[in-house]
Formats: sequence, C-alpha cells, structure tokens
Amino acid sequence: MKNRIILILGILCTILLIGNISSCSNALKQKVARDKEMFSRLDLEERTSKYTNEKAALEQQVEEAKAAVEAAKRELAQENIANQALKEELEKVTKLKETLEENLKEALVKKKK
Repeated sequence: MKNRIILILGILCTILLIGNISSCSNALKQKVARDKEMFSRLDLEERTSKYTNEKAALEQQVEEAKAAVEAAKRELAQENIANQALKEELEKVTKLKETLEENLKEALVKKKK
C-alpha cells in the first residue's frame, strides 16, 4: 500500500513536473511572440513617424515651390508688360524715324529743285 501511494505520488509529481515544464515552455514561447510583436509594432511606429515627418517636410517644400512659381509668374507678367511697353515705344520710334526719313527725303528733293 505504501509503495502504491509512493508510485501514485511519483507519477503525479512527474505529471505535474511535465505540466509545469510545458507551461513554462508555453509561457516562454508567448513571451518571445509578444516581444517580437512589440518590436514589430515599435518598428512600424518609428517608420510611420519617419514617413509622417518626411511627408510634412515634402508638403512644406511643395508649398514653398508653389509660392516660388507664383512669384515667378508675377515677375514674368511684369516683364511681359515691360516688354509690351518697350515694343510700343519701339514702334513709335520707328514711325518717327520713318517720318523723319520721309521729311529728309522731301527736303533733299526740294533742295535739289
């Protein structure tokens, strides 16, 4: 009877020991999986933060580029207005020159007569 109780207690201890080892092994696997997931999430969070910062910087660069383009458009419009004014002035001067040449020709013709 005593041997039987010792045998049953031995088997029970062995079963509990195997259960305990299995539980510890399972807990270790879960810890490793949790640590891996945490690392993955932290990595994703860092990359997301990095991309968000890069996006904000790029958006700021786009806004600056838009402002530069608008300034260049305004400057081009001013240059076009100045060019148009110069063309008109050149046309006036050309007409004046032609008129003066005609007057000079007429004066030369009158002088010859």
